[in-house]
Amino acid sequence: MLSRYEFIQQSLETHLFFARIMKEHAFFLMAGFVPKDSKFIDRAAELKKAFEEFLSDVIVVSNGVVSEEFLQSGQVVTQFTLEAEKTSGLYTGIAIPTEITKAETQIAPNMGRFEPALERRVYMLNRRAITLTGDIIQFKSAVLNEVLCCKLFTVNYPLLIDHILREAKLYQRFIIKLQGREIINIQREFFEQEEFWNRIMAEHAKFIRGLLDPCEEELIKTANQFGNEFDQLTAQAKEAMDRTIPNDVTEESLQAVKGIRNFKAQATEG
Repeated sequence: MLSRYEFIQQSLETHLFFARIMKEHAFFLMAGFVPKDSKFIDRAAELKKAFEEFLSDVIVVSNGVVSEEFLQSGQVVTQFTLEAEKTSGLYTGIAIPTEITKAETQIAPNMGRFEPALERRVYMLNRRAITLTGDIIQFKSAVLNEVLCCKLFTVNYPLLIDHILREAKLYQRFIIKLQGREIINIQREFFEQEEFWNRIMAEHAKFIRGLLDPCEEELIKTANQFGNEFDQLTAQAKEAMDRTIPNDVTEESLQAVKGIRNFKAQATEG
């Protein structure tokens, strides 16, 4: 069973990482619909606002609680986040509250503040997260079904919608486990997550490849190489999980992630 310290810190760090992703997913979906599908646009906007409000509340509770290592890891924000939000808002006309990102950069690391009242606040945040993730899972599933049935147009690939649906389900699964103070099989969980994120990275590379101008042959080639590399690493991680024995996939995955991180940074910088 998780200790109070582990429950509080792991819950908040999970929210800081995933709640931002969820609000960005809602933005992607909102921006990808055409004007005639106003009901879908409005629902995406509602979910975006709900996760923005939730993340703002998480930031307040996280101040002085989460680890310094986590804050410095790039999982909360990166050096590109603020400018990317400003540019995305400018091009789409969709309001993105940059004060959330600014507040995240001001979160202070753990100062040992773990009183019982904090545990209760985190428990309530987890309950909200489970409900919110259920809402966005339902919406993403509906969008994907409509797209696959050729009843809805969006600029987002069906695979991208499925991709962000899987991430929402993972977030919800993590919070349900944390809320239940569940003891986790660390070795199996480790391999499952390695397989999951390698697949996610492979798809990121393929999405980048699909967005590049055909004349950008070298960039297309690089994105394709990353896609193939992560496909292979996904298969290797799955094999390791099935066999539940240690292997060298982790180090290869780490090096590949560093590579695609640098590639994304170059693309962001232009």
